[in-house]
Amino acid sequence: MSTQTNRPDQMTPDELARATAASMYENDACSRALGLEILEVRPGYARLRMAVRDDFLNGHQICHGGLIFTLADSTFAFACNTYNINTVAAGCSIEFLRPVYGGDVLNAEAVEQTLSGRTGIYDIRVTNRAGETVAMFRGKSAQIKGNLIPTGN
Repeated sequence: MSTQTNRPDQMTPDELARATAASMYENDACSRALGLEILEVRPGYARLRMAVRDDFLNGHQICHGGLIFTLADSTFAFACNTYNINTVAAGCSIEFLRPVYGGDVLNAEAVEQTLSGRTGIYDIRVTNRAGETVAMFRGKSAQIKGNLIPTGN
């Protein structure tokens, strides 16, 4: 994913979404360390992938729920920051629906449900390689001061 050289106010919404994701990923040591891959971003939307490594397994030899949560949470973060306004989680919840085993590949897809004022609601579906839903995550976002990419204002 390459960043744009244009100023944010000269970018299309899709270009801005990709540029904010590139900027965030560059500064996100956790997502990089876990091997999360950004597959797609557009305004209010993100799709990420994570391979389930052996060191992600818990004592039951299934993927640790905290790592599934982290994938969903990171996907949520990339989706709600696509407008170039610094946005953080105000709350979130997850439902684990089926176990995930080592060697699987998880995909998380975040979809903005509503954005009203400085608050947004996003639903994130996490699926396994077979396309089965393994978890559902809902995040509430809050916009704070600042931008990911300087606006020049």
